[in-house]
Amino acid sequence: MTRQTTLGELKDSGYQVQSVKDELRSNLIMKMHRGEHLFPGIIGYDETVIPSITNAILAKHDIILLGLRGQAKTRLVRALPSLLDEEIPIVKGSEVNDNPFAPVSRYGVDLVEQYGENTPIEWIGRSSRFSEKLATPDVTIADIIGDIDPIKAATQRLHFSHEGAIHFGLIPRSNRGIFAINELPDLQPRIQVGLLNILEEKDIQIRGFNVRIPLDVMLVFTANPEDYTNRGNIITPLKDRIDSQILTHYPRTVKDAITITEQEAWTERHGMQVVIPHYFKEIVEHIAIEARKSEYVDQKSGVSARMTIAAMENLISNAERRALTLGETTIVPRICDLPYVLPGLTGKIELVFEGEQEGATKVGRALIGKAVREVFKHYFPDPLQKRPRQQQTARIESEYGKIISWFEAGNTLEVSDAIPLYSYMNELDRVKGLRELTKRYLKLDDASKEELASAMEFVLDGLHQSSKIAKDEAAPSTVYKDMVSSIFTGRGTSPVEEFE
Repeated sequence: MTRQTTLGELKDSGYQVQSVKDELRSNLIMKMHRGEHLFPGIIGYDETVIPSITNAILAKHDIILLGLRGQAKTRLVRALPSLLDEEIPIVKGSEVNDNPFAPVSRYGVDLVEQYGENTPIEWIGRSSRFSEKLATPDVTIADIIGDIDPIKAATQRLHFSHEGAIHFGLIPRSNRGIFAINELPDLQPRIQVGLLNILEEKDIQIRGFNVRIPLDVMLVFTANPEDYTNRGNIITPLKDRIDSQILTHYPRTVKDAITITEQEAWTERHGMQVVIPHYFKEIVEHIAIEARKSEYVDQKSGVSARMTIAAMENLISNAERRALTLGETTIVPRICDLPYVLPGLTGKIELVFEGEQEGATKVGRALIGKAVREVFKHYFPDPLQKRPRQQQTARIESEYGKIISWFEAGNTLEVSDAIPLYSYMNELDRVKGLRELTKRYLKLDDASKEELASAMEFVLDGLHQSSKIAKDEAAPSTVYKDMVSSIFTGRGTSPVEEFE
């Protein structure tokens, strides 16, 4: 399609200029009428955050997204430009995207006065109308709003009081678009004060100029709660001027959490088939769930969704490393691969003092163990479920009796993330009743050997996390053994005894 190139052609075409907030509102309404998904890739917010954002746009509000780290605040902000028009006309060469019908900069005004209907125009797309800035203590008013440019003044022989000597900052350059500031509390209070006029009067003043430049811009901010760190706060007058404060949150269901991790984690490995049993996906998400309620983890800091993404990638990578070493073509994670997700955990959780005393690795291992136990209860009868003693004993005897008795007889089982499939399966098959129980509850009649073997170890670890058998982890091997004998030897204590 041929675009107009002069102001006269634009007038003849009947083009109507909207303010940026009216434009966002109009395009949002059209999307809603067409039944389109407003923010693709944003999961778990359909009933909470997205309706609030929709209301704010319909009300033509400036917005602040408030929430802990890893709650998709930045992704939401970067999705807003999809509601802008594909292209809009500006005065050609304008630094502040001047509206050809009503320019606000000295450059735009002079150009229209000089050329009139022949004023050249150009078209800019959505990507050019969105800017964002990470708030840091070194940000200045000149960066955000602007300042006098002595080089420009000297080159063009302008007096310092001339409007043409202004160097525009990020917000004026985002005129007729969206400007976002991430981590707003990190912005120094004196810089936050500079935003007050923009939010209320929609204009800027630079230095001591008498000239005011009215802006057409939507401002979006993100912030963690004020008690997240001691780095800074949002000043009260600024909070008062931000029209809508929208709270974000972590996934409220395991299903949503799994969907997010599946969307974000890199799990495809070229030339190899990757099979991730569903219970492994649940275990990874439950690690985060357990961390978000752990007394050893600083809950004011939060536990980012990036933790589960990194954990899943590490889990698959360890299984891939094994497959590459042994010449296998299928990647299936094992329970004994779980310790290798620790590098993805320990750097992403902030520990309270008690947690620091325990140590990040020990806390991480405990979180993994609790996650395994929670998921195990979803698939198998809970070995620790409180029942009348006689009924409980009969239940355990019927479900896990053969397995526990096998270990009570003095047998031990040793597995490793480095052994080939046939050795792994043969070792697990030594445990009486393990294969049958695993297939019965996980319905694995058509499963591959890799999946079945991994599921069998899942049962053993579930029993260990339920304090029915002991486990001794001494890299690179994991040894399962009888609980009673391990207590007397002082090795392989139950997870409850070890951590609680």
